[in-house]
Amino acid sequence: MMHKVTLNIAGKELILETGRIARQANGSVFAQYAGSAVIATVCSSSESAEGLDYVPLTVDYNEKYYAAGKIPGGFIKRESRPKDKEILVSRLIDRPMRPLFEKSFGREIQLIPTTLSTDQVNPPDILAILASSAAVHISDIPFNGPVAGVRVCQVDGQLVVNPTYEQIEKSSMEIIVAGTKNGITMVEGGAKEVSEELMLEALDKAHEVIKEFCSLQEKLRELAGKEKLPLTVLSYSLENKDAIRAAAYPKLEKACFLPAKHERREGIKAVKKEFADIYAAQLEDEKQKKLFDSLFEDMAYDILRSSILNNSRRVDGRGLEDIRDISCEVGILQRTHGSALFTRGETQALCVTTLGTVFDEQIFDDIEGDKRENFMLHYNFPPYSVGEVGRTGTGRREIGHGHLALRSLKAMVPSKDDFPYTIRVVSEIMESNGSSSMASVCGGTLAMLHAGVPIKKPVAGIAMGLITEESAGGRFAVLSDILGEEDHLGDMDFKVAGTEDGITGFQMDIKIEGVSPQIMREALDQAKRGRLHILSVMNKCLSKPAEQISEYAPKIVSLRIDIDKIGALIGPGGKNVKALCEQYSVKINTEDDGTVTIFGKNTKDAENARAAVMGIASDPEIDRVYDGVVKRIMDFGAFVEILPGKEGLVHISKLSRQRIAQVTDVLKEGQRIPVKLLEIDKQGRLNLSYIDAIDPDGAQQDSARPNNNSARRGGR
Repeated sequence: MMHKVTLNIAGKELILETGRIARQANGSVFAQYAGSAVIATVCSSSESAEGLDYVPLTVDYNEKYYAAGKIPGGFIKRESRPKDKEILVSRLIDRPMRPLFEKSFGREIQLIPTTLSTDQVNPPDILAILASSAAVHISDIPFNGPVAGVRVCQVDGQLVVNPTYEQIEKSSMEIIVAGTKNGITMVEGGAKEVSEELMLEALDKAHEVIKEFCSLQEKLRELAGKEKLPLTVLSYSLENKDAIRAAAYPKLEKACFLPAKHERREGIKAVKKEFADIYAAQLEDEKQKKLFDSLFEDMAYDILRSSILNNSRRVDGRGLEDIRDISCEVGILQRTHGSALFTRGETQALCVTTLGTVFDEQIFDDIEGDKRENFMLHYNFPPYSVGEVGRTGTGRREIGHGHLALRSLKAMVPSKDDFPYTIRVVSEIMESNGSSSMASVCGGTLAMLHAGVPIKKPVAGIAMGLITEESAGGRFAVLSDILGEEDHLGDMDFKVAGTEDGITGFQMDIKIEGVSPQIMREALDQAKRGRLHILSVMNKCLSKPAEQISEYAPKIVSLRIDIDKIGALIGPGGKNVKALCEQYSVKINTEDDGTVTIFGKNTKDAENARAAVMGIASDPEIDRVYDGVVKRIMDFGAFVEILPGKEGLVHISKLSRQRIAQVTDVLKEGQRIPVKLLEIDKQGRLNLSYIDAIDPDGAQQDSARPNNNSARRGGR
C-alpha cells in the first residue's frame, strides 16, 4: 500500500512517499520537491554477527544523467565509477546517520540513494539526506533517528534555507547542516570570511527546519513503519573482567600519558601483551579475545576523558587550549612552482603548488551541467604517514579531506581576471596525528604564496574536540588542536578554517545526540584564538606572495578585445590565430566575452603575441608604424599586410626620395618591412609609406641603398 506525507516549503510541496517503488528493500522512500526527485533504499544482510565493534554501513549515493536529460560524455555512454561529488554526498549522508545505528545489530547495512530527476534549480543532495533517513526510519532496521539535513546560505545579507543553485552561486556562505530533533550532529561548508556570530545564527535557523523534516518522517513511520528487528545480544561475557581491569588500569594509565604518539602506542601494546600472556589460555577463544580488546579500548576511553574533565590534562601533557609546536618552511623543492612544509606536532603536510594554463582547467560533466574550475586541491594520505603498511590510492577519506581544504582556501584564491593561471595544490601528508586536512590548509596557503599566487589573505585551520560527561547538563571541555586519540575517543571533531577576519571553511561531526549553543559558542571562540595563533606563526615565515612567479611556470598575458573583433583574430578556419601561435611560439585562447589569454614559455614571446593581438583587434591608426609583410608587388607599388586581413598600398613614390626604376629594386614578396600609415581614403583604402624612406622630420630619405636594407633585414 502506498503512503505519502507532504510539507509546504516556499510555496512548493515536499513529498515523501513509500509503498510504490522498490518494495523488496527493507525500506524505500521516494522524495520529491519541485522537479527534483530521489529514491533511497536500505537493505540489511540476513545474518548477524555477535560482538561487532563498528557499524558495517555503506552509503552509495549516485546520480543518473537521464535525471537532467543528458547522456554521459566520453566514449563510455553509461554511468561508471562514482564521481567526487557523489562520494562527497555519500559522506554527507553517512556521517550524521552512522552514530545512530546500534553496533549490536550486527548486520551489514547498505543505503543507496539515487537521483532520478533534477530540475537544475533545486539541488537534490538535501533530498537524498532526507530520503535516506526516512527509508531507514520506516524500515525494520533499528535506528535512533530520524535525521534531516538542510542547506543554509547567506544571500544579499539574508539567511536562506534550502536555496536554489542561483542563490548558492551568489552567496557569501554555504553550509549543510544535519541533525535530529534534539540537536545538530553535522555541519560542513564554506564561506567568505563570515563571523562566528553569523555561523551560530545559521545553525539555529537550520535546526528549526530540521525539526520540521524529522516530524514529517515521524508521520510517515506512523503510516508505514515496520516493526524493528531485534539486536544481537551477547550470549557470553569476558571472564576475569574485574581482575584484569583492576590490575591493568594503573599500568595503562601511565602508558596513555607518554609524550609521543609511537611511545604511547608501544606502551599500551606492552601493557596489553603482559595481560594477554597471563590470560593466554582464556584468550585462545576468539570471542574472549574480542572482549579482551574491547575492555582495553574502554579503559583508554575512561582514562583520557576523566583526565581531561577532572585535571584539564591531555595525553601529551598540554592544556585545553595549547597548540602544538609549529614550524613552517617554503621553497624546499627546487623545480616546483611553489612548495611548503607545514609541521604541527606530529602532523606534517608537504604542499606543492603548480601553475598551469586554461588548458589545464578541471572540466566537470555532471547533471548540474558542464563547468570548469581553475583551482584544484588534491589530498594524499599514504600509509607511511601513520607508520603503517597499507594500500595507496584515492579513497573517500582523501576526497573528503581534500574537498574541505579546497573549500577553506577557495574564497581567498584570486579571480581568473586578476590571476589568469590554473592553480593546483597537492597536499602530501608525511605524518599524521590529528587534523591533516587543516595542516593542508596552512601548507596550501604557504605554497601558493611561495608560487606568487596573489591570494587575498592567508588562511589557517584548526581542529577542535569535545569531552562531555554522560549526564545531561554535565561538565564539558573543549580541546584545541586535537590529537588522533582525542578525535577517536572524544565526542566531537570540529574543524574551522579562516583568515584573521572570518571563517572560510567549516566541518563538524558530533558523536553524541547534540551540542548546546553554549558549547558551540565556546568552541567557535576558542577556535578563533587558535586560528589567529597559527596565522601569526605562518606570517613570520611568509605573509605575502612572491614578487615573481617561478621561471619554470608558464607566462600568461590576458587582455580584452571588442567582441566583434574575435572573428578577425581567429580568422577563417582559425587561420589567423594559428599563424600567431606559430610565429610567436605561444598558445592563444579566446572567450566569447572578448577575453584573450596568451600562454608563452617566456615573457618576451607572450608580450610580442599580445602586441600582435592588440594590433588585430584595433582599427588601423594614422601615423602609426606597423611591422608589415609584402604580399604582392605591382608596377606601381607594393601591397603590404599590416594586420591580418588588412592590406595597404606603398606607392612606388613612397619607397625612396629618389626615383627608382621598379619596385623589385627595393622589395621582395614575403619581405617584412616597417611601414607607416599615412592616410585612409574615403573608400577605406590604406596608403602606406616605407619607414626607411622617411627621415626623423618626416621628409623622404635617400634610398640609394635599398637592396642593402633588404639584405640587412633578411630579404624576407
